[in-house]
Amino acid sequence: MSDIINISTGTVNTVASSCRVAYTINNEQPVLCTIIGQQPLFYMDYGADYEDEESLSLDAADHSILDIELDKLTKELDQFERFSESEIISSEEKMAAFLDNADFITNKDQEKSDFTIDQLKDILTQSRLVKAYLETMDKYDVELKHSDQVETALYDRKSAQILVNPNCSEVDQVLLTVQELRRHYQHRSGALINPLTFHPDNAILVNRAQVADLAVSVIRGAWELQLAGYKQAWERIENSSMADMGRAFARESFLDFRTINNGQGAAAIFEAWFLSERCRSEDKKIINQMLADHVGYVFDQFQSETSLTPSIIAALGEMPFGKNYLAEHAATIMDDAIFTEVRDRSNANFLWFIKFERTFRETEQELQIVDDQKGMGTSPSQVNSKSQGHNNGQQFSNTASNTAQIIQLPFGSNTKTSEEKQKTGRKLVSGNARAREHDKGDLSNIVYLRSRPSE
Repeated sequence: MSDIINISTGTVNTVASSCRVAYTINNEQPVLCTIIGQQPLFYMDYGADYEDEESLSLDAADHSILDIELDKLTKELDQFERFSESEIISSEEKMAAFLDNADFITNKDQEKSDFTIDQLKDILTQSRLVKAYLETMDKYDVELKHSDQVETALYDRKSAQILVNPNCSEVDQVLLTVQELRRHYQHRSGALINPLTFHPDNAILVNRAQVADLAVSVIRGAWELQLAGYKQAWERIENSSMADMGRAFARESFLDFRTINNGQGAAAIFEAWFLSERCRSEDKKIINQMLADHVGYVFDQFQSETSLTPSIIAALGEMPFGKNYLAEHAATIMDDAIFTEVRDRSNANFLWFIKFERTFRETEQELQIVDDQKGMGTSPSQVNSKSQGHNNGQQFSNTASNTAQIIQLPFGSNTKTSEEKQKTGRKLVSGNARAREHDKGDLSNIVYLRSRPSE
């Protein structure tokens, strides 16, 4: 449906059309409308004369094929109409749904839940793992509080706070708090390193591993809360996009309950995260950060990069109690294509561009250094030897200041006799001798520069 919008500029009124598309799902309208834009989605030359085109002439066989296609299309439209009539919604119900949606969209004063931080902590302490996270939080004087300034939840490292949005539901606040408590534990265990400080290929892996580790703690915490009686947490996992990882952990736990603490259950969650399509979305986020590069980690990094070692991967698997679930798999995670490969084509293209840009800038800096050295008349070996012989140069300058040579340069006419030159030389010597009368050393260090060898 298209609308005509009158734009008033004060003196001249112009008419601009915008295309608005309204759509329904099962004869309902959860979304009001979307504005596509004023530019058409396709262009057609209405001035062209199609009557003269020979390609439009159809024979009898083409007409028969066209009739068959039209019949199929008619049958499909009839089936769609019968399906639509099976779920007819009255006008009153449509109006009531519309008013509810309008009230939800225009209502700015949303009612906050009465779920307090103390109640949140009481629920979290029912899990042994989350209780250990809370003890670590209290150890470092980190505050857990509600805040409307965050979308869901956030661990603010600078202010030492874990912020949770009070407008979220109770069970969402519980799971989000577990996630941020694990992020805080990553920080204290030395595993919360900015991925941008690594090489782009390693940054992809580090970012994936950090996010997957957060999911491990959320699912394990929800499982322990379910065992303690708070079943809403695990029901939320089962009815969310994390259901595949939840089932992987539940399978290991049902087979052997010891897998909860020996790391096998957590490793199953970690592997299920990498086998899903979550890698694409997380890769896109980190690559966008690389392209933005506000701090200069990616393109303007002059210091050496942080090297990725198995100890960094193993640090992510550290738990308050129980076995480290990533220590024995660290080498495999760094080498296996399941964990390192960039599967999305667009992400791989942008990552290639980032690596090319980094290599180009490094090569350009090296060439500039070589050009500067050539302009100064020095070679790279001489530049290196300067720093090594710095002390020797200082000693040479100290010894050279104690000795000097008086040199006579032949300016003007070259017909001076040797006697005149000797007199001039004596004047320089006498002047120098008067300046240091106490020194009566040998004057054989006086050198005469002659204009011709015959003289």
